[in-house]
Amino acid sequence: MSREVLVAGETLIDWVPERPGPLEAVAEFERRPGGAPANVAVGLARLEGPPLFWTRVGADPFGRYLERALVDHGLPDRFVERDGDAKTTLAFVAHDESGDREFTFYRDGTADTRLEPGRIDDETLADCEWVHAGGVTLSSGPARAATLDLLERAAAADCTVSFDPNFRPELWADVEAFASVVGDALGAVDVCFATVAELEALGFSGETPTAIARSTIDASGAHTVFVTRGGEGAVAVAADDASWPAAAVDHSGFAVETVDTTGAGDAFVAGAITALREGKGLEDSVAVANAVAATATTDAGAMAALPTREAVAELLERESD
Repeated sequence: MSREVLVAGETLIDWVPERPGPLEAVAEFERRPGGAPANVAVGLARLEGPPLFWTRVGADPFGRYLERALVDHGLPDRFVERDGDAKTTLAFVAHDESGDREFTFYRDGTADTRLEPGRIDDETLADCEWVHAGGVTLSSGPARAATLDLLERAAAADCTVSFDPNFRPELWADVEAFASVVGDALGAVDVCFATVAELEALGFSGETPTAIARSTIDASGAHTVFVTRGGEGAVAVAADDASWPAAAVDHSGFAVETVDTTGAGDAFVAGAITALREGKGLEDSVAVANAVAATATTDAGAMAALPTREAVAELLERESD
């Protein structure tokens, strides 16, 4: 794994509630660093070494806090941009009793919507084996063009390109707008990570998650699709033209004491990328990814419980006994 991984997208503040319930009933919140790509980048740093991370935060107290947090988690600051004319995005998290969550965003014209095309130079992409991005930066502003530009240039540079649609309805005018923009992005994508609901919103269909994954492969540029199912685990399908052996896998996940599911999908992505880059097949990669995701739900906040390689190995060993 000598070549670089580049992760691109938003970094924001997650305001995590003191207890489950609707936001109007919560009196206190704890500040946590978040943003799906930021969580993926930190997860990769815990598992295999820090990736490059391209993001943009405001030149405000929250942006300075996030800059420190990223460095503290071992990420290089080479592509962490500070925007002097925009604020940092805030997201308030609401939990139900099972740990599932919803987000309320304060993101109108904030720094992460102002990523600009061309900021990642060709030399950097030539050194990258893998590039990962998410769908939030596609929802508005110059960041849409910047994200599409990065995905297309990464594909042209022969990087493995992975993508998480990360559909947040509040950030899109409607489902049709989401499907149109993300559909364009998928033309440059090799590996897609999504939920059943996200793939259905994109127009893919099937009687089972595995069938939906095959439908996505047939109708998009992706050769491998992971369909995450929360506590029920995940399925994955790789086509004949994938960079690893073709397969269809259904893994039921791991039983843990769940505290907060925020960031679990991002942890899954980090685990899958790590395993695939190490040369593991699809079956082992799904198991690793599910173990990383399960461990990440055992504490509050998106980054707090992102596991080390040793913690993942311990969970995998426990389940194999």
